[in-house]
Amino acid sequence: MAQQLNSEEGTTLIPLQKAATEPRSSMISASFNFINSIIGSGIIGLPYALNQAGLPFGLLLLVIVGFITGGNMSGTNSYQSLVQSTFGFPGFLILSGLQFLYPFIAMISYNITTGDTLTKVFQRIPGVGPDHILAERHFVILLSTLAFTLPLSLYRNIEKLGKVSFLSMVLTLIILIIVIIRAATFGPQILPTENAWAFAKWNAIQAVAIMSFAFICHHNSFLIYGSLQQPTIANWSRVTHLSVGSALIVSAAFAVAGYTTFTGYTQGDIFENYCRNDNLATFGRFCFGLSIITTFPLECFVTREVVSNVIFSRDLSKAEHAAITLLIIAVCTSMSLAFDCLGVVLELNGVVSATPLIFIIPSACFLKLSTGRWFQTENLIPIILIIIGFFVMITGLIMTGLYPQDCSHGVEMFYCADANVSVTVPPV
Repeated sequence: MAQQLNSEEGTTLIPLQKAATEPRSSMISASFNFINSIIGSGIIGLPYALNQAGLPFGLLLLVIVGFITGGNMSGTNSYQSLVQSTFGFPGFLILSGLQFLYPFIAMISYNITTGDTLTKVFQRIPGVGPDHILAERHFVILLSTLAFTLPLSLYRNIEKLGKVSFLSMVLTLIILIIVIIRAATFGPQILPTENAWAFAKWNAIQAVAIMSFAFICHHNSFLIYGSLQQPTIANWSRVTHLSVGSALIVSAAFAVAGYTTFTGYTQGDIFENYCRNDNLATFGRFCFGLSIITTFPLECFVTREVVSNVIFSRDLSKAEHAAITLLIIAVCTSMSLAFDCLGVVLELNGVVSATPLIFIIPSACFLKLSTGRWFQTENLIPIILIIIGFFVMITGLIMTGLYPQDCSHGVEMFYCADANVSVTVPPV
């Protein structure tokens, strides 16, 4: 969290519990971390969100969610300080719980995605069949955790992840290019499903939950803000607009390209739709697996920081830092081994944690701090957002329970039997 010394634009805010000698991030590095925190496993489910909402309406919802996210984040230096000063200690506890819950479930989704994608990559290696240990998602999740995500998560300063986040952005752009290419080359081979181009569909509420999951960045704003070399409101506003705007463009392009390829057959994990002998898609899976591995530590930083602030209220010793990190990752990994349906995880995290963080809490703070009557003109939008937030939460939970996503669980899609989709992997 941050302690405000002066509310005027351009003033510096000192992050609490952070030593002044710690390395600081440039605005570019902070933007890389921010974009990387937004474009995680959530982007892989955005084509499915358009399948739920309808292409035109889903795209409109995506822009609205991105606009609300950017608007909420750019006007405040510390989401945590705002909530605590507005609603006191109870508000701080509620926010801390949501800030822990969202990245924790996100890490579970990252592991599920890693298991789904990299097992298919390994099966393209000669001699690695469906029964090989490298084709076992549980082994792949454990391997990636021990070899990559755990060591990266043990860093004590988020500034050190700037270069890793830049690598993740490059990988994401490569994936986007691959999805666009396959939309043009593979999409015409798959006949559109009924009502594929309908303006809107009844499951739009579930789509909002997935989009909220994809765009949530409120939970780690205090870490990224505190890492800036010059933590001012003006610099933070620039970082927020650049990050959310870039993420929105990439997300919209990815969602449209993915959905138009498979229409009603679109899975919660878009790479589940591509055929196993599709070498270009396999290269995309490899890039996405690496991208997810590099995003995982950002979420672990947040969960650990929340535990540190709520329970310890001080800087952690090296032993405490390592112990809490190991505990968080152990529990997260255990849960990700038990679940393998990404769409349901994205929807639940969207309705339970992302929706309150994006729609309800910022609007409630605005209304609480408003000096006029609630129903005056300037308060109408926050009131509408609160109503929408609770509607999405309640309806989303009901819809997810009544109409859960039918996961393919690694089963080859029917259209792959006759499709000639083998493509040579381009040199990199």
